[in-house]
Amino acid sequence: MDDSGLLRYSRQIMLPEVDMAGQEALSGSHVLIVGLGGLGSAAALYLAAAGIGTLTLADDDRVDLTNLQRQILHGAADLERPKTESARDRLHALNPEPELRLLSRRLEGDALLEAVAAADVVLDGTDNFATRFNVNHACVITGTPLVSGAAIRLEGQLAVFRPDRGGACYACLFPPEAADEAPRESCSETGILGPVVGVIGSMQALEAMRIITGFGTPADGRFSAWDAASGEWQRFTVARDPDCSVCGEAHAGDATPTSPQLKTEN
Repeated sequence: MDDSGLLRYSRQIMLPEVDMAGQEALSGSHVLIVGLGGLGSAAALYLAAAGIGTLTLADDDRVDLTNLQRQILHGAADLERPKTESARDRLHALNPEPELRLLSRRLEGDALLEAVAAADVVLDGTDNFATRFNVNHACVITGTPLVSGAAIRLEGQLAVFRPDRGGACYACLFPPEAADEAPRESCSETGILGPVVGVIGSMQALEAMRIITGFGTPADGRFSAWDAASGEWQRFTVARDPDCSVCGEAHAGDATPTSPQLKTEN
């Protein structure tokens, strides 16, 4: 690391939990962010600022005026631009060092598996069960850590899944068959407060950094729910379900996942 890098990252290098070894781990890491809405915006900004070596940014949506209240990667000049392109420009302005890889097309099948397998950590910032299930499935198949975030109204959720350590997966917490019967809600229908996605997206970035550097207590299988109205967190541990339709032994090696359009409303 040159003198410029030492100066840029000095405030986190001086932390004993990070130090030079942790900074070098961050600089050598690759994080995939699926969805560049409110959650992905906050996560991408903090990860780029922290010096993640490679960020793959996946979203096939374009910037809309209604996004700007909370999706802070994008600005008024970016309306109708692909979110991946506006994200690239914003992140490069913040820190030109990370390599940014853009996936502006629909991510599915082998392309989804390839993108997930190339990453050290995957952050899911999408807003629909179908995409979450397929990203989770790809993480289980490839053994890639997954940090999942969700937010709507004044409520946020955060979960860390470690298939690389034989832990629970997203489908252990939210079985696909149960999700099929759940009511569909989106921010465009119920609303969302901007700082809520900021908090959860920032926590996703933090969890990714914890996984990469190894500091702190592992959050494997931890699910957290945050109520912005009260400011209170509730935390639960998710045990692996031996009958899970994705990571259960009976389903090991199941078919390659597919994914619908990665449109984010968060």
